[in-house]
Amino acid sequence: MSATSGDSGSGPAESPSVTTRTLTMRGSRIDSRELFAHEREIIIAHGEDAYRLRLTSQNKLILTK
Repeated sequence: MSATSGDSGSGPAESPSVTTRTLTMRGSRIDSRELFAHEREIIIAHGEDAYRLRLTSQNKLILTK
């Protein structure tokens, strides 16, 4: 099973460049190394809201609105 991530180009998570990539899911699990493959922060669009999921220098996750 796989999930596709990326911005649709609208809403609060809008970015100048749109990237689409495929992530592998095992059941309902996604490895964080795939989410943060090239970044330390990702934006999660949830309805009209945007959340930032950041990877800290101590390898912890922080989710903020």
